[in-house]
Amino acid sequence: MLVSSAEARSDSGSPRALSPTGHALVAACLGLIGALGVLNNLLVLVLFSRYKALRSPINLLLLNISVSDLLVCSLATPFSFAASTRGRWLIGEGGCVWYGFANTLLGIVSLISLAILSYERYSTMMGPTEADATNYRKVAVGVALSWAYSLAWTVPPFFGWSRYGPEGPGTTCSVDWTTKTANNISYIICLFIFCLILPFLVIVYSYGKLLHAIKQVSGVSTAMGRKREHRVLLMVITMVVCYLLCWLPYGIMALIATFGEPGLITPEASIVPSLLAKTSTVINPIIYIFMNKQFYRCFRALLKCETPQQGSSMRSSSKINKNARATRRNDINPTFMAASVGHTTAAPDHNNTTDYLGPPSTDAAKPAMVSLVAHYNG
Repeated sequence: MLVSSAEARSDSGSPRALSPTGHALVAACLGLIGALGVLNNLLVLVLFSRYKALRSPINLLLLNISVSDLLVCSLATPFSFAASTRGRWLIGEGGCVWYGFANTLLGIVSLISLAILSYERYSTMMGPTEADATNYRKVAVGVALSWAYSLAWTVPPFFGWSRYGPEGPGTTCSVDWTTKTANNISYIICLFIFCLILPFLVIVYSYGKLLHAIKQVSGVSTAMGRKREHRVLLMVITMVVCYLLCWLPYGIMALIATFGEPGLITPEASIVPSLLAKTSTVINPIIYIFMNKQFYRCFRALLKCETPQQGSSMRSSSKINKNARATRRNDINPTFMAASVGHTTAAPDHNNTTDYLGPPSTDAAKPAMVSLVAHYNG
């Protein structure tokens, strides 16, 4: 993972073990997280493979997140689960280095993908031109960037800038958070800033700008628009809070381990942030996939062994009508913008892969910015 629990060590430098009951509880939590993570993310892959309507460019970022989370649950979590059941690391020093590298690599891929997803939504909705629903090049570059960026930060420990080793009670491995050398501390500070804080700032900025744009129009629009604005706000808050809940404890523990006194963090306190971060593999599909109307309708169709009906919608769930873009560029006041947009309708497009699935929508007859709110989280 990107940031993991601070290593609680004795004065001799060896990891302090949890009690047998503590190891059993950790093993139970890891087993549950691993099982749910595999199930949720595997289901996402099944939906992508079965329903072509889900294969839009921006949804490839969601697929990238699910792939990285699935790899964590299938390739890394089983080893920490097995170690917790026995109370010790089982696959040797080489396995520890591999585990630490894989967990860190995949964790950063997931975080960077979330940041790219938020910025892509922002740039698509607020851009001067409509998004091309058939152009996968830009998103493919974003996917490649997430992996390249992660590799750039996870390969240096192999060449002497910090290292991978045991952590916490000795049943998992990650970056060395406790060695107090300039070499190690500089790596941890850079990792904290560029792989945790920076993605968070991008997410907050992008979604904050989107909410501001939606709020401007909803304020002069109908009560329905304001209701949908609140729904979008709730989803954005959920994304940000879950990001902080999963990853901020890791960052705090890493900094305490790096700059605090040796042995300051107990084994019990050190393992909790590790478990919280691993829950991101379960939470991400729920927030970004199953709270998405398009995916949810496909999921229901999958359960019923049906083919979902494709209904009419706006041409894209994440773009603003050309008239609205023009008025925004000309800094026309929101009242005039709402009035001008209110006379614009969008024709149904049954060939658009970004359309929502299900019964025919009436949103095409609504003001474009109201439809924008209606479809934002779909």
